Amino acid sequence: MRRDREQDRAAVRVLRDLVAIPSFSGDEGPAAEYLAGRMADLGYAVRIDAVGNVVGELGGAGGPTIMMVGHLDTVAGTLPVREVDGVLYGRGTVDAKGPLAAMVHAGARAASPAYRVVVVGAVDEEDASRGARHLPATLERPDFLLIGEPSSAAAVVVGYKGILRFDWRVRRPAAHTSSPAERAVEVAAGLWAAVCDRLDTDPAAPAFDRAIPALTALRGDLVQAYAHLSCRVPRGFESAPFLTWLRGWTDSTEVTVHEDLPAVRTSRGDPLVRTFVRAVRRVTGRANVKVKLGTSDMNVLVPAWQVPAVAYGPGDSALDHTDEERVAVEEYLTAIDVLAEALPDVAARLSTRDPAAAGTPGG
Repeated sequence: MRRDREQDRAAVRVLRDLVAIPSFSGDEGPAAEYLAGRMADLGYAVRIDAVGNVVGELGGAGGPTIMMVGHLDTVAGTLPVREVDGVLYGRGTVDAKGPLAAMVHAGARAASPAYRVVVVGAVDEEDASRGARHLPATLERPDFLLIGEPSSAAAVVVGYKGILRFDWRVRRPAAHTSSPAERAVEVAAGLWAAVCDRLDTDPAAPAFDRAIPALTALRGDLVQAYAHLSCRVPRGFESAPFLTWLRGWTDSTEVTVHEDLPAVRTSRGDPLVRTFVRAVRRVTGRANVKVKLGTSDMNVLVPAWQVPAVAYGPGDSALDHTDEERVAVEEYLTAIDVLAEALPDVAARLSTRDPAAAGTPGG
């Protein structure tokens, strides 16, 4: 594929400038304004919605709709923005301004009257996904969904595990340490052991298909204790009966749920996934299809819209949230090429898809 050098330079400049604007969760305004301006320059009809998401649209209104959702926010902590030997360093280069900027430029390059492209720079993904949760109430359901997360330019993510994140607080009457009565911190520790026993599954099973609990905080004394647990859950996990059991484990425990998202997965055999994977292979010479053990805005949007979805974007997800965040400029530009190649192919496949197959993300 022959590239336009001026387009490439502009795409790199936009990513570098976007990364240089701090946009921690809850403070994405300046980055949103910058991105909206650049999207308008590229021809998008663009607006910033009520919660701060940047929403841009291109193409015809009569054909299928492909929506690409990346996120503007990053975890806290600034990093020096610099480019060294073709590698761009800075907070958000991987998670996930690189994937978002790639989507913006690919959408502009591949725009066509035959289909509609909607690109969203969502807010708050690193916290409560307030931006993604706002979209189903304000935007029409797309026919295909692309989530901007690092997969590497030669890989496609078809699924994410779910998450159940909660804490519990335990209170016990004051008692002497010689008393046989359980102390609060002992109750909290015992509850963690009980959770592990209840969620115990075959350790030989694939990690994507079993619950993986993690105790992330535990503190307390004789009369009160606090624990926080984050549990990555597989498809089919039912949180309601688990929480009912948890709340009934002891009458001295108060449970507060902070996040409850189901696992999602689109079938590798879905025709739209196969179409996207073929585009990846044509551009990069190879294509890997994988699932991830974390969560993303896909976990919010797929249950709401019931559409086939994949995640894609440049970068190594192992660098997420680290002080070594970086992306190779060539990989970023390759991801733009992949998306620009894939969008018209996916739209063409959507135009011939059996309507009865629409709305089922697969398994």
